[in-house]
Amino acid sequence: MRITGVDVGGTHTDIIAFDTDSGEVAVHKVPSTPHDHSVGLVDGVSAVAGGGELDFLAHGTTIATNALLQHDGATTGLITTAGFRDILHIARHQRPLHYSIRQQIPWQDGALIPRRHRKVVHERVDALGQVTTPLDEEAVRQAAEELAAAGVESVVIAFLNSYRNATHELRAAELVREVFPAAFITTSAGVSPQFREYERFTAAAVNGFVGPTVQRYIGKLGDRLASAGLDAELRIMRSNGGAATPRFAADYPVTLLMSGPAAGVLAGAHVGNACGRENLVTFDVGGTSADIGIVTSRSILESSPRDTWIAGLPIVVPMIDVHTVGAGGGSVAYVDSGGAFRVGPRSAGASPGPACYGQGGEEPTVTDANLVLGRLRADRTLAGSTSLRPDLATEALRRLGEPLGMTPEETAAGVLRIVNNNMANAIRTRTIQKGKDPRAFTLVAFGGAGPLHAAEVAASLGLPEVLVPRYPGITSAMGLLASDLKYDLLRTMFLLDENVTAAALDDVFSTLGTEAREHLVADGVPAQDMSFERYADCRYLGQGYELRVPLDDGVLDEEAVSRCWKRFHQLHAEEYGHAFHDSPIELINVRVIARGELPKLPAFSVDADPDASKAVVATDTALFRFGDELKPVETTYYERSELGAGAVIEGPAVAVQMDSTTVIPPGTQARVLETGDILIRIGGKR
Repeated sequence: MRITGVDVGGTHTDIIAFDTDSGEVAVHKVPSTPHDHSVGLVDGVSAVAGGGELDFLAHGTTIATNALLQHDGATTGLITTAGFRDILHIARHQRPLHYSIRQQIPWQDGALIPRRHRKVVHERVDALGQVTTPLDEEAVRQAAEELAAAGVESVVIAFLNSYRNATHELRAAELVREVFPAAFITTSAGVSPQFREYERFTAAAVNGFVGPTVQRYIGKLGDRLASAGLDAELRIMRSNGGAATPRFAADYPVTLLMSGPAAGVLAGAHVGNACGRENLVTFDVGGTSADIGIVTSRSILESSPRDTWIAGLPIVVPMIDVHTVGAGGGSVAYVDSGGAFRVGPRSAGASPGPACYGQGGEEPTVTDANLVLGRLRADRTLAGSTSLRPDLATEALRRLGEPLGMTPEETAAGVLRIVNNNMANAIRTRTIQKGKDPRAFTLVAFGGAGPLHAAEVAASLGLPEVLVPRYPGITSAMGLLASDLKYDLLRTMFLLDENVTAAALDDVFSTLGTEAREHLVADGVPAQDMSFERYADCRYLGQGYELRVPLDDGVLDEEAVSRCWKRFHQLHAEEYGHAFHDSPIELINVRVIARGELPKLPAFSVDADPDASKAVVATDTALFRFGDELKPVETTYYERSELGAGAVIEGPAVAVQMDSTTVIPPGTQARVLETGDILIRIGGKR
């Protein structure tokens, strides 16, 4: 069986293929094709397949994300309850920046659905799910006709309290489909069946806004794969770390917004697990940004409702907790209007790219700084295709540093110091600010630029070690082959703990479990490959947000319910540093997470060879900072593919490979593990 993971980024498309019969692994990078990402994907997969058969293809995509961030989605209309036409505009009546008179408010200045395309109809369901005003079906038909005449491509149906009773939304969807069959239709209860109407309406609006774009892409990708003779089972990565069928992904594209970053965190967990590490900070640095994720005791942290913001909008769908900062290889260094030396978040991108690419870029970037300091080598190409020009990098840094009285080398060191600090601060927000001690974590560094910066970032935070996967530049693609089919089903309860009975809870879980099983059966998952998890979203009475509490497997009796409350107190203490053991607890939602097992990438292994000298390709001078002083140091460069398990490397050293470069600074020691991963000990031997 041949399985393949493909992660499509803005610059490169990363591919990993594994033959489960022979154990053969192939990795490949091709330029992405922004005009149509399916072109680069199919070209790359065809090159790896080499005319052979392909059985399974897992895909990470930025199509939905780009459509939202660039505000390049479909013309969308809304049909909502009378009196709530402006809920997407009013939102929570918050100002992102309290004292700014020029601030942009995303949900107003960049509204996904303009007011002229928001239609109201008379209907009402109360907070208990009882119909108090029947649906005005004729008004729905008229609204659909008006939206069709206005050139709308996508219709969102969002009614008040539909999370309790969705019959009006479902009937309205039927009516719109009759009148306007070409429309992409979204119901809010179908996307996010939970309370908080603004957040539910927004999730539905985003789904409708990006839906037609994603739907066209998935259809085009399927056709292109078929034309290339690649008749593979296609699965698409979702923000929750699970995969979905093409049909589900096309219907619910809002669940794809963190597709690529989620795959990166999964990959980090996969690598850490193979190396016996449980507490991990995943550190995925590409050309534009650094994505930070947290894994504890082999469980991956998911975002809470208060943290799920993308493009300035709350997206209340399940997603892995990934924090992104604008710090990557293409981040531009500049002096701002106040005279401060800054790096990022603006990026040179793939075109024109860093100055050293020789493609017309003139502004200095992080990549230029790494080249001038000797951490990247001019005699090696990036990603197997991009040649580097040290002279252009030096000139760009000279122009930046000269007015500041700095040499190009000093400027380059300053660039790295700033960008490393930006990355470290991003990690602090997910560890120290969340009550987690970074010294108890291993930094898993990947992406094209992650291993270049990881050791210095880890040292600044006190992390004891850095783990660099065997193929850092395509690690997110590896994560795609570490996923399962995953469905999140939810029911809102709103009950105090004293009113919760095991029998009632078990009845709700049974209903959700049956629905989840039907999804997996429809996807062709055999019973032995199914698994189910149960959760309760709880909070203290009077609080605004919930914590997710795992429930025991097996029989759900009163003792199991009691353990749920105790576990909530414990989780609250871990998250916030305190618990209110005498306070009533509210059960807000219950959830079932269903998984269907998919083909997996196994842990890699490399032959034992402790002699690192065989892999030496050069010895040269690189510049490293010692305190506030920048010093030239003799540095050994290794071809990573030639390093065997057991090889030990003393810093300063650099391991080079096709998809990334790993810097081992002075005072650190690296060892090649049996898996082929490199473990860097900060501070040397331990």
